[in-house]
Amino acid sequence: MTEAPFLPRERLFKQQQYFQNLTKHTYLKGRYDVVTSVAIPLALAASSLFMIGCGVYNMSHGIGKKE
Repeated sequence: MTEAPFLPRERLFKQQQYFQNLTKHTYLKGRYDVVTSVAIPLALAASSLFMIGCGVYNMSHGIGKKE
């Protein structure tokens, strides 16, 4: 008794050829890898720089100081 394959053989060969012939970096080969490898870290860095900038502005103008 044989088990059905997870993916059809033709689709598997097509995906293998796609990934083997790509010239991109290894960590950017998948469909959504750009989102997880580039966009999320950039968003975290931008939000942290924005919050640091707001803190520096508030400190320099004396906003939010406890009396």
